[in-house]
Amino acid sequence: MSRSAHPAGPRHADVLPEGHYAAPPADLNQLDPRVWSRTVGRNADGVATVGGIDVKTLAEEFGTPGYFLDEADFRARCRAWREAFKGEKGGKGEGEDADVFYAGKAFLSRAVVRWLTEEGLNLDVCSAGELATALAAGMPAERIALHGNNKSTGEIERAVEAGVGRIVLDSFQEIARVAHIAQRLGKRQRVQIRITVGVEAHTHEFIATAHEDQKFGIPLAGGLAAEAVRRALKLDGLELIGIHSHIGSQIFDTSGFEVAAHRVVGLLGEIRDEHGVELPEIDLGGGLGIAYTSEDDPREPHEIAKALRDIVHRECDAAGLAVPRLSVEPGRAIVGPTAFTLYEVGTVKELPGLRTYVSVDGGMSDNIRTALYDAEYSVALVSRASTAEPMLSRVVGKHCESGDIVVRDAFLPADLAPGDLIAVPATGAYCRSMASNYNHALRPPVVAVRDGQAREIVRRETEEDLLRLDVG
Repeated sequence: MSRSAHPAGPRHADVLPEGHYAAPPADLNQLDPRVWSRTVGRNADGVATVGGIDVKTLAEEFGTPGYFLDEADFRARCRAWREAFKGEKGGKGEGEDADVFYAGKAFLSRAVVRWLTEEGLNLDVCSAGELATALAAGMPAERIALHGNNKSTGEIERAVEAGVGRIVLDSFQEIARVAHIAQRLGKRQRVQIRITVGVEAHTHEFIATAHEDQKFGIPLAGGLAAEAVRRALKLDGLELIGIHSHIGSQIFDTSGFEVAAHRVVGLLGEIRDEHGVELPEIDLGGGLGIAYTSEDDPREPHEIAKALRDIVHRECDAAGLAVPRLSVEPGRAIVGPTAFTLYEVGTVKELPGLRTYVSVDGGMSDNIRTALYDAEYSVALVSRASTAEPMLSRVVGKHCESGDIVVRDAFLPADLAPGDLIAVPATGAYCRSMASNYNHALRPPVVAVRDGQAREIVRRETEEDLLRLDVG
């Protein structure tokens, strides 16, 4: 995406250095609703609030850094996705109810599982720990899908014993492994086969997952997916219910899904012709993008649902197939926009002619995505309002790495000072779930805020937690 420098020449440079930044907003105090969760605003004193509580109060009670999750926003997004994929009336999709699986890898806790259960969503997990969290929080096993490219025997056994609704098979070895375990346990496990359809979404190469040269799925090319279907249909321990496809992450349009659906439905037609079987389900995965900056323009759930339904109906009509039940797997699209990370400023270091480095009390241990994917974020001063001119800033962490960057290029008020609170929005997905103890940092808490009440749903780690694992 193109980014242009501000022609007026903000503080420190008449000509801005090259970087990934847009022109500064007209009002640095404005919190763009595309980037922040629904209940975020500012009070009369200019202090940012969420769920009716100001960030200074939250910082005093829970400390910084911390992830603050807008529970009302999370639940509203769950409902929006669920409603979008309910059977439509008077058109394509009438009477068809699709399945919405929340992708637990984005962020998972027992509280989140309970919210998902109450709001009518299903859940996909990809490890024993995620499965344990789901079951401990009361998610019905039949509403759980198990993913993963290298599921252990123990993980498969636990999933089959629990009665998960589906296991997504990722290799020839896994087809045999799941069938053997299911037979040994006296079960017939519902499964889908994940295929790679040769569609590479317009995304960072590290998070593009549907082209053939990567670790996920069984390629459609060369007849490998067709052979996987043959093997699965022959095994008594498996009930093959459908085909799974996932084309990438942070996707803003559905053109890639159109190509993927065409190829998936083509495989369904081949299966019907060869085996006389019409598989009843297809899963088009997730990967829909969110707004990390004001330049991002994600689509609404109802728009996505209509586009995907139209694509599947069109392809099935052309192939002469009954329309299968559709599944989607939004994770980031639900939890990503619902949370922000709150930091305290420690130092403000001006580099004349370049930019100002703003160091905060967190960093790559609580948000690795900037270092890992060159991800872009927004940032705002939230403990007060400011009328100071904008200064080009780089928000960095306190870790011993030059790549410890939270927000690579952004504009903050020139009067920013140590002790101020700044917040980075859209950090609900992947930040806590990918957090680390690098430099023996303590992972931050996740605090749910709703209707003037705040509570930890994942507590802050302590030094005792670190030392408990260090057996000396």
